[in-house]
Amino acid sequence: MRTLEERKKKAKKVSTELKKLFPESRVFLRHKNPWELLIAVILSAQCTDKKVNEVTERLFKKYRKFKDYLKVKPNEFEKDIRETGFFRMKTRHVLGAARKINEEFKGRVPKTMKELRTLPGVGRKTANIVLWSAFGVLSGIPVDTHVKRLTRRLELSQYTDPEKIEKDLMEVFPKKEWGTISYRLIDYGRKFCPARPHNHEKCPLAKYEE
Repeated sequence: MRTLEERKKKAKKVSTELKKLFPESRVFLRHKNPWELLIAVILSAQCTDKKVNEVTERLFKKYRKFKDYLKVKPNEFEKDIRETGFFRMKTRHVLGAARKINEEFKGRVPKTMKELRTLPGVGRKTANIVLWSAFGVLSGIPVDTHVKRLTRRLELSQYTDPEKIEKDLMEVFPKKEWGTISYRLIDYGRKFCPARPHNHEKCPLAKYEE
């Protein structure tokens, strides 16, 4: 494992390169408000953002107001989101979150990590995405499969546990970059360095893997 200073130097180089490649990186999930973003992130578990956007395009037209989610029957909602996979569990999470937000947060998505994590199906990754993309609050760095894979490849973290990876990344990237570095890594993974076999030598960040 590299020293903290070595990882900080590498992180700075990686960040500079990613800013050039993806100056406008942001969450890919379409939404019009914090509640829709929370739904989209919950649905994105084990599902591509592209598929989630296809499903939510219909979903958000059918359920236009927050209160609509308090009235819908679980079996109907399951049909609405079936294409995202794990639809029964996701239905419990979304509708359960709606009830809790209505009862405990006056119908508004909470703006703190502690409060968000009391909602069904919300872990640090989901909370981080909602906090930054909906409220501009920097509380941490979302660690998805791309971030997990690439940070290990770049030796910015040696761990496989998302929360330990997040802690390592928060040490090496300045706080002002916490909100964007994850999305840039995701964009990089999609465009240049996917998990599937490819000519890795041509990946722009390959030079930082030694």
